[in-house]
Amino acid sequence: VIEISDYRAQLFEYLKNRMMAVAPNLTVLVGELVGARLIAHAGSLLNLAKHPSSTVQILGAEKALFRAMKTKHDTPKYGLIYHASLVGQTSAKLKGKVSRMLAAKAALAIRVDALGEDTQATLGLEQRADLERKFAILEQNATKRISGTGKMQAKFEKYQKNTEQGQFNQDQASTLPHKRHSDFGGRGGANKRFKSGNMNKSFVV
Repeated sequence: VIEISDYRAQLFEYLKNRMMAVAPNLTVLVGELVGARLIAHAGSLLNLAKHPSSTVQILGAEKALFRAMKTKHDTPKYGLIYHASLVGQTSAKLKGKVSRMLAAKAALAIRVDALGEDTQATLGLEQRADLERKFAILEQNATKRISGTGKMQAKFEKYQKNTEQGQFNQDQASTLPHKRHSDFGGRGGANKRFKSGNMNKSFVV
């Protein structure tokens, strides 16, 4: 058992060193094991670089994809990339969105590793930091939606704003005197006709 454990540790160390030499940016993003599985599933690093991010996202879940297309059900949201550490750290509701964002960054990292000459993982480190920042924002927004505090706070602020604007001041209120019908010549006075002397002309006031 001890020999098997030591041999496993040696294999993992060899895989880590080999992946950092072949695909450093991909290794930083998804890890040594997931990166090696993606390359093995595609056949080579160059073949993996030809795939778009949508294919990288569901790579390894082809059976579930074809089954869903045949039965007209929802297609899978992730494949081998599900085992990446960035996806495992998020909540269950965000795993699909996180997998899509990680696959988009991983597709760029794969092309840089396959076609670029830089052996450093500069791009991978920058992308991982950017993804971690975005994932933290997504987690905060999801927590606010679940708790409802953000919605209640918005309602309270809107209510406070309306009450401050809609206060009635009794001292500044002014009333107009009620005008009687007699002031306008009685009811319908505007349509009365008057005759002047013996003239047959009628005037409308």
